Amino acid sequence: MFYIYDKTINYRFFVMIARHTCHNAKLFTNISSQFYFSDLTFVPKCYPASTEDVMRLKEFVDRYHHLCVLTGAGISTESGIPDYRSAEVGLYARSNRKPVLYKEFCDSEAIRKRYWARNYIGWPRFSSLKPNITHEILKHLEYIGKVGCIVTQNVDNLHLKAGSKKVIELHGTAFRVMCLNCDHKISRHELQRVFQKLNPSMIATTQMIRPDGDVELSQAQVEGFNVPACDNCSGILKPDIVFFGDNVSHEKVQNVKDNVENLDALLVLGTTLSTFSAYRIVLQAIDAKKPIAIVNIGETRADKCINLKVEGRCGNILPKIWQLNISKSFL
Repeated sequence: MFYIYDKTINYRFFVMIARHTCHNAKLFTNISSQFYFSDLTFVPKCYPASTEDVMRLKEFVDRYHHLCVLTGAGISTESGIPDYRSAEVGLYARSNRKPVLYKEFCDSEAIRKRYWARNYIGWPRFSSLKPNITHEILKHLEYIGKVGCIVTQNVDNLHLKAGSKKVIELHGTAFRVMCLNCDHKISRHELQRVFQKLNPSMIATTQMIRPDGDVELSQAQVEGFNVPACDNCSGILKPDIVFFGDNVSHEKVQNVKDNVENLDALLVLGTTLSTFSAYRIVLQAIDAKKPIAIVNIGETRADKCINLKVEGRCGNILPKIWQLNISKSFL
């Protein structure tokens, strides 16, 4: 694991956040120690954003009072969660494995067993990962009214862990499990306890995780893994997330659309917009004539049809926006 100390993010930044949101030294200590460092193990190489680009983003955020924020895997890589597509460090670059498709999961007991065995081993580490400075800043922007809604493609629960309230989990959450037959839902932590009882010989520890919390196991380990059925109807249990090949619910799509139309602008953070469910949100903003800004490492699907693109790491750029005294216009 590689950590970086960013000298461009100064002590005054944390004092400002601490004074604005709390009045005790204990919380300030937690903020400064937890968010002053970034885990760059799974962050692709990039150059720092130019001063001009940072200023343009500051002006964008200053100009529009209520933002809809769309986030992707690129904001969670700094918490130690690899994405799928990043060059050299993403899943596709590091292995030839592909994510499980929705139809495969539904149709094959062997695939479900393999999925859950790997997920079981990876869960303790995946579920213990912490929000980073990007999640923290978005929480504070929401608190002061600048962010009206966060739409996240991530299933890692990090926005909610940071304290954000107005979050739409576009692709669901890995922290909840549903029955495909009766729609009964249970906590993923509760399911972990069931797995432990059914598989006492398997030790759930690992240092290598995939974007969905998955890990690598031998065929023998997979074949010997016991998967419970729904305790309500004996149906098939599935993470409450949108698998590849599945669809986002109509209700959720409409909820996102309503927020895009009712807020002033769309800020996109850490996503290439490769999935249509995310790209559709940009199209909705364009149809509603809403200004759009993107912060991401590398190209995105919408680069040619937006107002502003800033190339760089969200965990480096957003703190600089605060340091440019953007907070003075909020407080």
